[in-house]
Amino acid sequence: MLSDTSWEMLGEKLSICVSPVHKFGTDAFLLSDFAFPRRKDLCCDLGTGCGIIPMLWFRGEDGPKKAFAVDIQPKAIEQLTETVKQNGLDDRLIPVLADLKDLSALPAGELDLVTCNPPYKAKGSGILNELDAETIARHEVLCTVEDVCLAAARLLKFGGRLCLCQRPERLADTLCAMRAAKIEPKRLRMVQQRGDSAPWLFLVEGKKGSRSYMQVMPPLLIEGEGGFSREVLDIYQKKDNL
Repeated sequence: MLSDTSWEMLGEKLSICVSPVHKFGTDAFLLSDFAFPRRKDLCCDLGTGCGIIPMLWFRGEDGPKKAFAVDIQPKAIEQLTETVKQNGLDDRLIPVLADLKDLSALPAGELDLVTCNPPYKAKGSGILNELDAETIARHEVLCTVEDVCLAAARLLKFGGRLCLCQRPERLADTLCAMRAAKIEPKRLRMVQQRGDSAPWLFLVEGKKGSRSYMQVMPPLLIEGEGGFSREVLDIYQKKDNL
């Protein structure tokens, strides 16, 4: 067992190894649900951290054919390796220690889906955290949204999907980076705490080589009567608010 780690349940059957540095939040659940792959898909999650996004795909009876989970931080990959062993996913969820700017170990032009919950702060903006892992997760110090889109373009087959989440102030940056990598934005959804509040996150899907046309979906509301909205409860696989 790794030091300074604990286990959290994901539904009735799966558990995930987390630490104070490599953990997860609501945005990972929302992105995993937004991007949900088909059974036959080959997938990859970039900057996977503890591996929460691909792990959520395996909560049910189905799940993708195979998912690669890439991170540049050894501790994150060590945690995910423990998670994979604990849940018997050795042949289906593959931890990869690598820089997303050099993914030569992964199959190029063959994947159906790439996801990424990228650093939200643009390079040179915001106050840097003292903890290196938090800085890497929150600030574009090791990769930019342009790097993410270019990496996805190399991995995806024609018509393959890239799904990202980001802060609303980075919307223009994200859409421009996707188009520059020849990944056309196709679906956009804003996430709001309530119906009368401004969005705090957006979810976007692009397709490699697709024509120009983007669907703007109704906003996803976090709060509902008595706590979480019905949609968020479904994403968390909970029957009701406690």
